[in-house]
Amino acid sequence: MKGQIIKALSGFYYIEADGRIWQTRARGNFRNRKITPLVGDQTIFESSNATDGYLLEILPRKNELVRPPVSNVDIGVIVISLVEPAFSYNLLDRFLVTLEAKDIQPVIYLSKLDLLPDQALAKEVGQVYEKIGYPVIATENVAVARQQLFRLFAEGLTVFMGQSGAGKSTLLNKLVPELSLATGEISESLGRGKHTTRHVELLPVAGGLVADTPGFSSIDFLDIDAVELPRLFPEFVAVAPKCKFRECSHLHEPDCEVQRQVATGEIAESRYADYQQFIEEIEKRRPVYRKKK
Repeated sequence: MKGQIIKALSGFYYIEADGRIWQTRARGNFRNRKITPLVGDQTIFESSNATDGYLLEILPRKNELVRPPVSNVDIGVIVISLVEPAFSYNLLDRFLVTLEAKDIQPVIYLSKLDLLPDQALAKEVGQVYEKIGYPVIATENVAVARQQLFRLFAEGLTVFMGQSGAGKSTLLNKLVPELSLATGEISESLGRGKHTTRHVELLPVAGGLVADTPGFSSIDFLDIDAVELPRLFPEFVAVAPKCKFRECSHLHEPDCEVQRQVATGEIAESRYADYQQFIEEIEKRRPVYRKKK
């Protein structure tokens, strides 16, 4: 039978097929082939009953994320807090680059607007990223948020992602109260959220599937190289044809249109600063050597 993994927990893979959920285990050859089944995978499995099946094959993926571990994602909703934990352009840009690299449509959701003394920061962030072309949702009105997000959910598999304590599960609970997802408070000693979502699970919402995922506080670019990085900043791609050199890195070359637009304020200085930092991180990354079989 064919089906999709909607939850992975304690060595079991729960597969949805024909409106039913089947509990399966993976055959041993997955480990030998160094294949890890992921939530979101389209699969072939066999089962004589709902609790005793075997996962046989993983069908080709269109993409996969490491953090969170999900495959075949269409939309990534980045829930980024404006306060508690404090807003970070750098962290938001890390999420955006990660999604661009996997050809996943990013959507930015600004959380905890009600804790801000004024809305200046929310307005500033919205202006920076909407100019690039990213959808930015900034509202405490549940009805408005539901309308905007539910329209996206119907397009396929949506992943909610963000740092711990940013409010992903809280937002989903507001949107779909019957989910009753666990939520946590911010740790005062660490300044970040306590992990309340322990595993990845796909939830049927508004005609699509939504993944609530464990939060985390850092993202490493393990499979992005320095040549690829400029192509993951849409505003760089848009003006790169005006650069003097075709393969311009937008760092030191003369007559670079990206650098010119940063200087004039047409491209956000924060984005360019993060680009420079990401390039440096990637170039300093230790190469991974695979043993010959």
